Amino acid sequence: MSIHVVGVIALVLVFVLGTVRPVNIGIFALIATFAIGVTMAGEDPKEVLAGFPADIFVLLVGVTYLFGLASTNGTLEWIVERAARAFGDRPALVPWLIFIFSSLPTMAGALGPAGVAMLAPLCLRLGERYGLSRRMSALMTMHGSCAGNFSPINGLAIIAQHAAENNGLHVSGTALFLGNLGYNVALAVVIYFVFGGRTLMRDARAHRVAVSERVLVAADGATIGATGAAVTGGTSAGGPAKGGFTELLGHPKTPIRLDQVVTLIVIIGVAIAALVFDFDLGFVTLVAAALLHSIFANYFDGADKKIVWSVVLLICGITTLVGAMQRFGTVEWIGGGLADIGAPLLTAFLLCLIGAVTSAFGSSAGLIGVLVPLAVPFIAMGGIDATWVLVALVISATVVDAMPFSSVGALTLSTAPEEERPKLFRFMLLWGGIMIVTAPVFTWLAFILPASLA
Repeated sequence: MSIHVVGVIALVLVFVLGTVRPVNIGIFALIATFAIGVTMAGEDPKEVLAGFPADIFVLLVGVTYLFGLASTNGTLEWIVERAARAFGDRPALVPWLIFIFSSLPTMAGALGPAGVAMLAPLCLRLGERYGLSRRMSALMTMHGSCAGNFSPINGLAIIAQHAAENNGLHVSGTALFLGNLGYNVALAVVIYFVFGGRTLMRDARAHRVAVSERVLVAADGATIGATGAAVTGGTSAGGPAKGGFTELLGHPKTPIRLDQVVTLIVIIGVAIAALVFDFDLGFVTLVAAALLHSIFANYFDGADKKIVWSVVLLICGITTLVGAMQRFGTVEWIGGGLADIGAPLLTAFLLCLIGAVTSAFGSSAGLIGVLVPLAVPFIAMGGIDATWVLVALVISATVVDAMPFSSVGALTLSTAPEEERPKLFRFMLLWGGIMIVTAPVFTWLAFILPASLA
């Protein structure tokens, strides 16, 4: 049996075992790399680890460390609270608030699991306070996180572009970011109207009309309800305001502390250093987080435990295995087989479908490093711009993160009350299945087909 066949079987087994057994996929990947490298390629342990991505390791550790600090000292919750107060008693806008805030960590560089781990409890709690459907809150949280996945400073974007550049492909980072953002915004619109958005808008209009009919402005400037009782804080004599926001308005604003101010400044500074001055994002975040933790240690108890080591291990393990497969020529062998199909549009669709199916039961982050090299021989045939093939591929591999088996899905599911988890699990399973079927079709129609006709 050739080393290429063994490599393919090993890759499949890595994802299957990582899905059905409670062992990190990255561990299986490292074991497979060692076994194939030593027994079939004659490599020594040092050569086996030649593909270990030290730069990605530093990046993931630094980013998840910094956002773990921001979550631990309440900086993220302070931001969400202020934004909620700015929205006021407008429940129809809250799903969009959840979507936007869930996208901020990933747009700023955090991986999806890190951002969802920090914001899902807050976003779902905010949705519950406004009386939103838990399904809507969960989906807006997950797809909001997905919307920021390929920002220029996000780890997934760096992984995808790194893999493309290593294989001689030029990919537009802007197209990658905007294509993914647009697809998830379109999904959010569908989610909003399917899961209660129209009801929220109708209730909001009815509430405004009812309040305007009951409210009279007295000569002394006081606001008086129709029955003569004072109206304050979004409620009237006729009953509580829709939206359930009165409780939050009744609580005093939480003052921002010095450590939170510094945390905000540090996050903004890191983004500027990486985007404007082109400093290495991994080391900048690592240094910034370490200094912040050292100065305000009392406010960050246990924050280092929020580094998502399982995701770091998974991505580094998969990337190391793929690096070994590239050294052995296995990736080119598989890609050549796909290219031999002779129908570029069909091949592109099959790549997207493979990405969606495998990512739904594994790790989208780990699979990005696998799928991009697989697409290289096909892209090298010409006819379809590499950028649009990769846009469709990465979207298909990441929107399925709404499945309860993914890190993002599991973290979101864990925020639900225990008695509601089975129902939410079944719903997420159904929604994830819909994403597996629709994402390859819609991304093929939206990105690959037009590019082939250009």
